[in-house]
Amino acid sequence: MSAAIALFPTSAWASDDSQLWLTEFATVRVSDKWRFSQEIVTRISDQRHGLYEVESNSLIGYSLAPNLILWAGYTHDPNYDAGRFAIMEHRAREQVTLDDIRLGRLSMALRLRGEQRWREGMVGTGWRVRPFVRIALPLATQGQTGIAISHESFIDLNRTKFQAIEGEERMRNAVTLYTPIVTGLNVELGYMNQHRFIQGGSDGQDHAVTIALNAAFH
Repeated sequence: MSAAIALFPTSAWASDDSQLWLTEFATVRVSDKWRFSQEIVTRISDQRHGLYEVESNSLIGYSLAPNLILWAGYTHDPNYDAGRFAIMEHRAREQVTLDDIRLGRLSMALRLRGEQRWREGMVGTGWRVRPFVRIALPLATQGQTGIAISHESFIDLNRTKFQAIEGEERMRNAVTLYTPIVTGLNVELGYMNQHRFIQGGSDGQDHAVTIALNAAFH
Protein backbone atom coordinates (compact mmCIF):
# COMPACT_ATOMS: atom_id res chain seq x y z
CA MET A 1 0.00 0.00 0.00
CA SER A 2 2.83 2.43 0.80
CA ALA A 3 4.35 1.97 -2.65
CA ALA A 4 1.01 2.56 -4.34
CA ILE A 5 0.44 5.80 -2.43
CA ALA A 6 3.97 6.98 -3.14
CA LEU A 7 3.79 6.30 -6.86
CA PHE A 8 0.20 7.27 -7.61
CA PRO A 9 -1.10 9.61 -4.90
CA THR A 10 -4.24 10.56 -6.84
CA SER A 11 -5.28 7.03 -7.79
CA ALA A 12 -4.21 4.93 -4.82
CA TRP A 13 -7.47 5.73 -3.04
CA ALA A 14 -10.29 6.29 -5.52
CA SER A 15 -13.42 6.17 -3.36
CA ASP A 16 -14.85 8.75 -0.99
CA ASP A 17 -12.83 9.62 2.10
CA SER A 18 -13.48 11.58 5.30
CA GLN A 19 -10.60 13.78 6.44
CA LEU A 20 -9.51 16.38 8.99
CA TRP A 21 -7.18 19.23 7.98
CA LEU A 22 -5.47 21.37 10.64
CA THR A 23 -3.69 24.55 9.50
CA GLU A 24 -1.49 27.08 11.28
CA PHE A 25 -0.57 30.10 9.18
CA ALA A 26 1.45 33.19 10.11
CA THR A 27 2.54 36.21 8.11
CA VAL A 28 5.23 38.64 9.30
CA ARG A 29 5.57 42.11 7.79
CA VAL A 30 9.36 42.49 7.72
CA SER A 31 9.32 45.95 6.11
CA ASP A 32 7.13 48.07 3.84
CA LYS A 33 7.98 45.80 0.92
CA TRP A 34 9.01 42.44 2.37
CA ARG A 35 6.91 39.69 3.97
CA PHE A 36 7.60 36.25 5.41
CA SER A 37 4.96 33.53 5.76
CA GLN A 38 4.98 30.11 7.37
CA GLU A 39 2.20 27.56 7.01
CA ILE A 40 1.87 24.04 8.42
CA VAL A 41 -0.98 21.80 7.27
CA THR A 42 -1.60 18.45 8.99
CA ARG A 43 -3.90 16.05 7.12
CA ILE A 44 -5.62 13.03 8.67
CA SER A 45 -7.64 10.49 6.68
CA ASP A 46 -10.19 7.84 7.56
CA GLN A 47 -9.51 5.70 4.51
CA ARG A 48 -5.74 6.05 4.90
CA HIS A 49 -5.93 5.14 8.59
CA GLY A 50 -4.70 8.31 10.25
CA LEU A 51 -1.95 10.82 9.50
CA TYR A 52 -0.92 10.92 5.84
CA GLU A 53 0.73 14.33 5.30
CA VAL A 54 2.38 17.23 7.12
CA GLU A 55 2.97 20.06 4.65
CA SER A 56 5.27 22.91 5.70
CA ASN A 57 5.41 25.99 3.45
CA SER A 58 7.97 28.79 3.91
CA LEU A 59 7.70 31.82 1.62
CA ILE A 60 9.32 35.22 1.15
CA GLY A 61 7.09 37.89 -0.37
CA TYR A 62 7.77 41.22 -2.07
CA SER A 63 5.01 43.82 -2.41
CA LEU A 64 4.74 45.06 -5.99
CA ALA A 65 1.77 47.33 -5.24
CA PRO A 66 -0.86 47.65 -2.52
CA ASN A 67 -2.36 44.16 -1.99
CA LEU A 68 -0.25 42.70 -4.84
CA ILE A 69 2.58 40.45 -3.60
CA LEU A 70 5.03 38.19 -5.40
CA TRP A 71 6.09 35.15 -3.34
CA ALA A 72 8.71 32.39 -3.63
CA GLY A 73 9.78 29.62 -1.29
CA TYR A 74 10.02 25.96 -0.37
CA THR A 75 7.62 23.20 0.67
CA HIS A 76 8.76 20.34 2.91
CA ASP A 77 6.16 17.59 2.53
CA PRO A 78 6.63 14.21 4.24
CA ASN A 79 3.94 11.66 3.34
CA TYR A 80 2.78 8.93 5.71
CA ASP A 81 0.97 5.61 5.50
CA ALA A 82 -1.28 5.08 8.54
CA GLY A 83 0.96 7.44 10.53
CA ARG A 84 4.22 5.76 9.47
CA PHE A 85 6.64 7.72 7.30
CA ALA A 86 6.41 6.62 3.65
CA ILE A 87 8.20 9.10 1.35
CA MET A 88 9.51 12.66 1.25
CA GLU A 89 8.40 15.27 -1.27
CA HIS A 90 10.16 18.60 -1.86
CA ARG A 91 8.68 21.52 -3.79
CA ALA A 92 9.77 24.88 -5.07
CA ARG A 93 6.85 27.29 -4.97
CA GLU A 94 6.18 30.62 -6.69
CA GLN A 95 2.97 32.59 -6.49
CA VAL A 96 1.40 35.99 -7.01
CA THR A 97 -1.46 37.11 -4.76
CA LEU A 98 -3.95 39.94 -5.14
CA ASP A 99 -5.95 40.50 -1.95
CA ASP A 100 -8.84 42.61 -0.74
CA ILE A 101 -10.54 43.33 -4.07
CA ARG A 102 -13.73 45.10 -2.97
CA LEU A 103 -17.12 44.42 -4.57
CA GLY A 104 -19.51 46.23 -2.26
CA ARG A 105 -19.55 44.25 1.00
CA LEU A 106 -17.79 41.35 -0.71
CA SER A 107 -14.03 41.01 -0.78
CA MET A 108 -12.14 38.81 -3.22
CA ALA A 109 -8.65 37.30 -3.11
CA LEU A 110 -6.88 35.84 -6.15
CA ARG A 111 -3.78 33.66 -6.25
CA LEU A 112 -1.83 31.98 -9.04
CA ARG A 113 0.66 29.41 -7.77
CA GLY A 114 3.30 27.43 -9.61
CA GLU A 115 5.10 24.39 -8.17
CA GLN A 116 7.95 22.10 -9.10
CA ARG A 117 7.82 18.78 -7.24
CA TRP A 118 10.47 16.16 -6.47
CA ARG A 119 10.18 12.89 -4.56
CA GLU A 120 13.18 11.23 -2.98
CA GLY A 121 14.22 8.05 -4.76
CA MET A 122 12.19 8.89 -7.90
CA VAL A 123 13.33 10.40 -11.18
CA GLY A 124 11.61 13.44 -12.64
CA THR A 125 10.21 16.86 -11.81
CA GLY A 126 6.47 17.39 -11.62
CA TRP A 127 5.31 20.81 -12.83
CA ARG A 128 1.87 22.19 -12.00
CA VAL A 129 -0.12 25.41 -11.58
CA ARG A 130 -2.85 26.11 -9.04
CA PRO A 131 -5.27 29.01 -9.70
CA PHE A 132 -7.27 30.01 -6.59
CA VAL A 133 -10.14 32.40 -5.86
CA ARG A 134 -11.81 33.23 -2.53
CA ILE A 135 -14.85 35.45 -1.91
CA ALA A 136 -15.67 36.59 1.62
CA LEU A 137 -18.79 38.26 3.02
CA PRO A 138 -18.98 39.72 6.54
CA LEU A 139 -22.13 38.73 8.42
CA ALA A 140 -22.64 42.30 9.65
CA THR A 141 -21.75 45.68 8.19
CA GLN A 142 -18.19 46.55 9.25
CA GLY A 143 -18.02 43.17 11.02
CA GLN A 144 -14.97 40.92 11.16
CA THR A 145 -16.93 37.67 11.34
CA GLY A 146 -18.10 36.27 8.05
CA ILE A 147 -18.44 33.44 5.60
CA ALA A 148 -16.13 32.65 2.67
CA ILE A 149 -16.25 30.37 -0.34
CA SER A 150 -13.21 29.33 -2.37
CA HIS A 151 -12.15 27.27 -5.37
CA GLU A 152 -8.73 25.92 -6.34
CA SER A 153 -7.76 23.77 -9.33
CA PHE A 154 -4.60 21.65 -9.62
CA ILE A 155 -3.44 21.57 -13.25
CA ASP A 156 -0.53 19.21 -13.93
CA LEU A 157 1.70 20.29 -16.81
CA ASN A 158 3.55 16.99 -17.27
CA ARG A 159 3.66 13.38 -16.08
CA THR A 160 6.10 11.63 -13.79
CA LYS A 161 5.97 8.40 -11.76
CA PHE A 162 4.23 10.33 -8.98
CA GLN A 163 2.22 12.77 -11.14
CA ALA A 164 0.10 10.55 -13.31
CA ILE A 165 -2.30 12.99 -14.99
CA GLU A 166 -1.54 15.75 -17.50
CA GLY A 167 -4.24 18.39 -17.12
CA GLU A 168 -6.64 19.04 -14.25
CA GLU A 169 -5.87 16.48 -11.56
CA ARG A 170 -8.10 17.74 -8.73
CA MET A 171 -10.16 20.68 -7.54
CA ARG A 172 -10.98 21.95 -4.08
CA ASN A 173 -14.19 23.76 -3.20
CA ALA A 174 -14.63 25.05 0.34
CA VAL A 175 -16.92 27.05 2.58
CA THR A 176 -15.63 28.50 5.86
CA LEU A 177 -16.80 30.62 8.77
CA TYR A 178 -14.11 33.03 9.98
CA THR A 179 -13.89 35.20 13.09
CA PRO A 180 -11.18 37.00 15.10
CA ILE A 181 -10.05 35.58 18.44
CA VAL A 182 -7.81 38.52 19.40
CA THR A 183 -6.23 41.29 17.38
CA GLY A 184 -4.13 39.74 14.62
CA LEU A 185 -5.41 36.18 15.14
CA ASN A 186 -8.35 34.64 13.28
CA VAL A 187 -9.87 31.18 13.35
CA GLU A 188 -11.61 29.53 10.40
CA LEU A 189 -13.91 26.51 10.59
CA GLY A 190 -15.17 24.92 7.42
CA TYR A 191 -15.87 22.12 5.00
CA MET A 192 -13.84 21.33 1.91
CA ASN A 193 -14.69 18.99 -0.95
CA GLN A 194 -11.69 17.74 -2.91
CA HIS A 195 -12.66 16.13 -6.21
CA ARG A 196 -9.96 13.83 -7.58
CA PHE A 197 -9.96 13.01 -11.30
CA ILE A 198 -8.95 9.37 -11.84
CA GLN A 199 -7.74 8.10 -15.21
CA GLY A 200 -9.35 4.83 -16.24
CA GLY A 201 -11.64 4.70 -13.20
CA SER A 202 -14.26 6.44 -11.12
CA ASP A 203 -13.38 9.83 -9.69
CA GLY A 204 -12.85 10.18 -5.94
CA GLN A 205 -14.10 12.65 -3.35
CA ASP A 206 -12.49 13.81 -0.12
CA HIS A 207 -14.78 15.40 2.47
CA ALA A 208 -12.65 17.38 4.90
CA VAL A 209 -13.43 19.27 8.07
CA THR A 210 -10.99 22.20 8.12
CA ILE A 211 -9.74 24.14 11.15
CA ALA A 212 -7.27 26.98 10.61
CA LEU A 213 -5.52 29.55 12.80
CA ASN A 214 -4.26 32.62 10.92
CA ALA A 215 -1.90 35.12 12.56
CA ALA A 216 -0.56 38.40 11.19
CA PHE A 217 2.38 40.28 12.72
CA HIS A 218 3.11 43.86 11.69
